[in-house]
Amino acid sequence: MALVSRLLCRSRQLYAGQIIWQHDHAMSVRSYAKEAAPKLPPLKGDEMLKSIFYEVKNKFDIALGVLRKEKITIDPDDAAAVSQYAKVIKTIREKANLFSESQRIKYTIEQQTQGIPDARTYLLTLQEIRIKSGLSDDLGAEAMMMEALEKVEKEIKKQLLRSDKKNMALLLAEFDKINKKLGIKKEDLPKYEEQLELKISKEDLQGLKKDVTEAMEAQLKREEFKDEKMVDVKSLDIRNFI
Repeated sequence: MALVSRLLCRSRQLYAGQIIWQHDHAMSVRSYAKEAAPKLPPLKGDEMLKSIFYEVKNKFDIALGVLRKEKITIDPDDAAAVSQYAKVIKTIREKANLFSESQRIKYTIEQQTQGIPDARTYLLTLQEIRIKSGLSDDLGAEAMMMEALEKVEKEIKKQLLRSDKKNMALLLAEFDKINKKLGIKKEDLPKYEEQLELKISKEDLQGLKKDVTEAMEAQLKREEFKDEKMVDVKSLDIRNFI
């Protein structure tokens, strides 16, 4: 079970709900639920804690149910193992009604950009979200987008507001040119999402392999295990530890 707990904690693609305080009321927020929960009266004290506990427990039980059936090979260097891991995590997400990484980022953008009036602050906020999400801008798209904004604001001789539909259309036209230059197509978005999930899955497995290796090395240092040999991490079957 300890190995399974490491996996669930290590995975960036599985998240529990968060708790936020709004005004004078406490409420549980399912940050990565696909649909907003119906409005309920605010919970207090033990009721709120029970609600959170049962929801997290339910999602944990769902994850265990999937992991009891699906085999995961801890081998980040094997494309097939990474693909299988991504498939298992996707199954858990769908059964537990959790967001994918791209859906989570989209949700974060929607929440953190609400009320931003101008295009420049909006783009800078997107950059901050990207950095905090651990994503890289290998194509240099952000710099191109800022250059496009500079061009439009120079042309209209004022700050570009997001409510200015006419001039925002000019900026979006510039963004279309950037996408075309970089070879980014809207119809390819599902492919980009899959690539992102595979990238994260590989990172998850790398972290899990490191954790398991360190745990086994620490175990072998104990007197009662001094005659044992190190097990190949790839040979471990997580289902045997549940």
